[in-house]
Amino acid sequence: MALTRREFISGTAAGAAGLVVGGVVGNIIGGGGDGETVGGGAVTGVSSDITAIAEARGLEPGDIAKAVKTFVPGGRPELDEFYVFSSGGHSGQLMVMGVPSMRILKIIGVFTPESWQGWGYGSESDAVIKAGTTSEGGPVSPSRPTLTWADTHHPALSETDGEYDGRWVYIQDRANGRIAMIDLRDFKTKQIYDVPNLVSSHGGCFVTPNSEYVHISTKTPTLRDGVDPASALENFADSFRGYSTFLAINPQTGRFDIERSFQVELPPYTQDLADAGKLLSFGWVFIGSYNTEMAYGGNLEGNPPIEVGASKADFDYLHMVNWKKAEQVVGTRSVMLNGMRVIPLDVAIEEGILYLAPEPRSPHGADVSPNGRYIVVGGKLDPHVTIYDIEMIEKAIAAQDFEAHDQYGIPILRFDSVVSGRVEVGAGPLHTQFDDKGYGYTSLFLESAVAKYSLGAPDFTAEESYKLVDKVPVHYNIGHLVAMEGDTVKPAGKYVIALNKWSIDRYAGIGTLNPQNFQLVDLTGEKMEVLSDTPIGMAEPHYVQAIRADRIKSWDVYPPGTDQLTMQPSPHAIADGGERIEQNGTTTEVYMSVKRSNFKPDIIRVKKGDRLVLHLTNVEVTPDATHGFAVPRYNISMSIDPGEYARIEFVADVEGAFAMYCTEFCSALHLEMQGWIIVSA
Repeated sequence: MALTRREFISGTAAGAAGLVVGGVVGNIIGGGGDGETVGGGAVTGVSSDITAIAEARGLEPGDIAKAVKTFVPGGRPELDEFYVFSSGGHSGQLMVMGVPSMRILKIIGVFTPESWQGWGYGSESDAVIKAGTTSEGGPVSPSRPTLTWADTHHPALSETDGEYDGRWVYIQDRANGRIAMIDLRDFKTKQIYDVPNLVSSHGGCFVTPNSEYVHISTKTPTLRDGVDPASALENFADSFRGYSTFLAINPQTGRFDIERSFQVELPPYTQDLADAGKLLSFGWVFIGSYNTEMAYGGNLEGNPPIEVGASKADFDYLHMVNWKKAEQVVGTRSVMLNGMRVIPLDVAIEEGILYLAPEPRSPHGADVSPNGRYIVVGGKLDPHVTIYDIEMIEKAIAAQDFEAHDQYGIPILRFDSVVSGRVEVGAGPLHTQFDDKGYGYTSLFLESAVAKYSLGAPDFTAEESYKLVDKVPVHYNIGHLVAMEGDTVKPAGKYVIALNKWSIDRYAGIGTLNPQNFQLVDLTGEKMEVLSDTPIGMAEPHYVQAIRADRIKSWDVYPPGTDQLTMQPSPHAIADGGERIEQNGTTTEVYMSVKRSNFKPDIIRVKKGDRLVLHLTNVEVTPDATHGFAVPRYNISMSIDPGEYARIEFVADVEGAFAMYCTEFCSALHLEMQGWIIVSA
């Protein structure tokens, strides 16, 4: 069988791995283009014996096949078929990778100052970060009025008709209950919103199928207004509440439209991973939960620790929220709470907005299948995944087939009436993703593996449904995983990425803190196969979404004078020749051009105590001609991309001569791209 080079690299041709045996590997890499073939003979232009190199390094033939499947040569970015958007954990940022190369392409500054991009170091980005801390979101220490640390967990790409559309991505702050919006035209953060009534949020960030809303829910419940914290824990059931938040998305800008947004009050259980219904389940939201026991700890006060108290019951509750019905009543039956419309818990029950269903205790996943029919739940303390069916759920609701009501009066659907099947997958099931052939893939934390199993109709007969078909070990302690476009109505299949928490023995000794480990898993063969390891040494990623690269339509260069926060031309931007300095009392405004290899003007003179406003325009039109701007000792640094307008304002309160300079190595005369800010008495 003959393979084109493209077929071999993408791994789509059957039997590709077989080409590496019998010494054929020695000739699969070399010169030539897409028309050359491998298999059964040498590729012309090969000048070295790859087999000998492999043997000298102790590589097996299969190792070379994996390397070729994931290799993306320079100048061939189209061979990275997918972009991965990964949470950065307690880096507070968002990470972008290519697949199958697994190369880290970019770190996007979000909640935390990021010096490479000048994010949060004196530019207008400071205002974005500061706006992400408000009193409505929760109490903040007066000595630290701005939150500059976050724990990003769950990115959510915008969607149209249930497919990723490549416009925007959202990411939530698990630590502080905030959410950010990133515009994928320039891969930069535009808005951070401190969500009222949420102190923390874990797994509830996702976008509804037509980007009507981005959802974010509580993790640990929120102390109710007016409750005395001193006695709150002892009266837990009355003192705390959760909130399922639907932030309306402006369809033109992707920003949050707070006036159209609302929350549904939830019981004070710990809400966890969530997902939006689609197709058959459109209009519903499904939220897993744990600690329905409402345990609060006190291991030095004579009480069991939270982990014990929160694991007593055999079941926790899957929350089902009908957001379409909530839309109908929010205008007449909501209350204002800290600037947000809230549908109270009793109203949500009365209006049929909120239902519960038993789920195995300590669950983590609540993932909706591509056709919207199934909701797959993994219970960390149960070796099965439990598969709920929306048709059975809606039938049970219509028949009021309830086994009980919880202490707040929420109907609990009968377990056997809403579950269509269970699959024993292994120890510690967490999160599930889906492919294009009707299979689910679940991460097994305790077993350090990925399980593959069949779902139900219409893809499989009754005999074929709910069967474990494959399992692959990963290294080690996998948390989440992602399949290519595995959260959409049309998954791409091909690959799964395992997000492993531990990497012991995978990398050379680098001290006491080891990287996380991403492993790319090939789905194209009869059996799953791990292709590569990628150390993640700057973050602890949690949830990830993967989008086809051709869905992203990012700009190479800003239209001249674009303010990246508004994505519109700024009235303060200038063209070449428009440079000037304007003095108005104690305020000095500088209209500066930035280009290879100078700032103009390159000398700015002010008096100590004056307010200095710098309007900087990168007048370059060449892609990648980015310039930096830094002022020593003033903690000011920023990155200005081609065509971009940027603004810096500060009080010149330190006397001296400060050599402003370009921080990006932009040209042969980069070191000469500098100037002076003279602050005199």
